[in-house]
Amino acid sequence: MPVDSTPAARYVEHIVPFQAGDGRPLNLVHIQGHREPTKGPVVLVHGAGVRANIFRAPVKQTVVDALLEAGYDVWLENWRASIDLEPNEWTLDQAAVHDHPKAIQKIVQETGRDEVKAIVHCQGSTSFMLSAVAGLVPQVKVILSNAVALHPRVPRSAQLKARYAVPLVARMTHYLDPQWGLEAKGFTPKAITLLVKATHHECDNTVCRLASFTYGTGFPTLWRHENLNPETHEWLKHELAKVPLTFFQQMAECLRAGHLVPVEGYRELPEDVSERPPETDARFIFLAGELNQCFLAESQRRTYEHLSRYRPGYHALHVIPEYGHLDIFMGKDAARDVFPLIVSELDKPV
Repeated sequence: MPVDSTPAARYVEHIVPFQAGDGRPLNLVHIQGHREPTKGPVVLVHGAGVRANIFRAPVKQTVVDALLEAGYDVWLENWRASIDLEPNEWTLDQAAVHDHPKAIQKIVQETGRDEVKAIVHCQGSTSFMLSAVAGLVPQVKVILSNAVALHPRVPRSAQLKARYAVPLVARMTHYLDPQWGLEAKGFTPKAITLLVKATHHECDNTVCRLASFTYGTGFPTLWRHENLNPETHEWLKHELAKVPLTFFQQMAECLRAGHLVPVEGYRELPEDVSERPPETDARFIFLAGELNQCFLAESQRRTYEHLSRYRPGYHALHVIPEYGHLDIFMGKDAARDVFPLIVSELDKPV
């Protein structure tokens, strides 16, 4: 049965289960407003170690609200990186081959529409981009990517951390978990939490500080504190959890190469999938927070330039001043600064 998803009952949600290509149970959250949608489906894809709920921070208007108001049929994908699912040692390859194509097929089946638009963030973006350029999601005609796509670039300190610290940490634990900021059990979680408390002094929220350590070298890494309201900063304590070292090991390979590198040998993802001409006619819109300390804005610029070689003037790049990584979606003023741009780009004909 549908349930009220906000105190104001602005919309209702249905959980729609589906199976990944390898049989892993996943789900979509179908968000329905009080008016019938006048436009087609749009799917939002979260990043690593969070869940679909990350697009619904406690702000006056979320990106979900903005899309509903614009008339879209809104779907949120919980892929295998979601903290709502069983922890697993995933890679971008697994998500690209098994998760996103099946999610899109399920949306097409449920809606009867043969075209879908997508808003993809961080590792939801990198894995979805692999699906798209490999021709695995042909129904998706517009893809709006935030933060990073095919060509990850990080600050020099984060690159050194990926190269030297990740192999060391991988010997001690299979996962990093910002929830250690609420409760750390065992030697490695306690040791890492003590290290973070000793080196990160940007706020008094230990989950926030552990997230900064987990995802890079910023103070903080995933958002600009000045862009968050206090309720969101507190809410985030329960929205970040386990991320497997398999992902960080793959990202270290990608940073060395300068582009996404498949690591599991799937025939659907050739080794040069991120450098060859894309097997899709989708239009890509790239967003980048100018102050992003997780993935530099240069990440999106590189992918925009790469894809524009094949279709000049077709794609778009927007660098958002005064924003970082996740605050693009959950900033207290994102409804004014970011969401109108998102809706405007989705509305453009292709």
